[in-house]
Amino acid sequence: MPTAVIDGIETRYEVHGDGPALLMFSPGGFDATLDKWTTLGVYARIKLLDHLPKSYRCIVFDRRETGRSGGRIETLTWDNYVAQGKGLLEHLGEDRAHLLGGCMGCCPVLRFAVTHPEIVRSMILYWPVGGARYRIRGHARIAEHLAYVDENGLAGVVELARTSDAGFSKDPRIGPWAPVIRNDAAFAERYAQFDVDQYRRIATDTFNGLIDRDTSPGAEPEALFDVDIPALIVPGKDAAHATSAARYLEECLPRADYWDLPPDEQLGSNVPARLLEFLNAAD
Repeated sequence: MPTAVIDGIETRYEVHGDGPALLMFSPGGFDATLDKWTTLGVYARIKLLDHLPKSYRCIVFDRRETGRSGGRIETLTWDNYVAQGKGLLEHLGEDRAHLLGGCMGCCPVLRFAVTHPEIVRSMILYWPVGGARYRIRGHARIAEHLAYVDENGLAGVVELARTSDAGFSKDPRIGPWAPVIRNDAAFAERYAQFDVDQYRRIATDTFNGLIDRDTSPGAEPEALFDVDIPALIVPGKDAAHATSAARYLEECLPRADYWDLPPDEQLGSNVPARLLEFLNAAD
């Protein structure tokens, strides 16, 4: 499987189809691997990669710190994730692209549109994360991880991470860097020896920055008001994807197209066609 080194971090990616570039920020929270487009929940049902590559060059990738991509112990921000996506486009020779985000992948899409509007042809925001429960659960997970660090040290996290393939959402004790620990022995050694107090600050600052509100994170509303880019919003409706977060984006984005379709009616028979209709109109 091809990889690209972006800002010193290896990124695993795949390209499907041909046509205008469509950069796809994976769903799956802190386990945002490229396979989630075909295996996770609603995405397994709507089968986007069976349809979109017929008209678009679909670029999927493991977000940094997930899957087979690398990582670094540093405060993670939405700008870090944007830099990975932008670097991947540059690696593939693409100077403009449509952006599609699923779940937490909507957040870097929003940030990308704010920081690099000249690159973005359009945005599809599928089940944007957000809501009070999303914020509360996210901060509870990092608190559980740091409690495990306090009791077992970072070497204990390394040992635990190597005993399973669970992601951070399923087992918060392992922390958000667990996939890199499993895949990179040199990283695991550095992680085990990292200063615990500094690590606590990095992990806390990461979650305070990434999950900082009770609606959809990623960019400030004042910045979203100025985003002159077509955006299709498809709402979710559960503890991680509050419908209020999708409605908030409808309110903030001046060229928003809100598809008011209940999640249980989002099917392979209607979603791909609607997304292709939107993308074709935005070309």
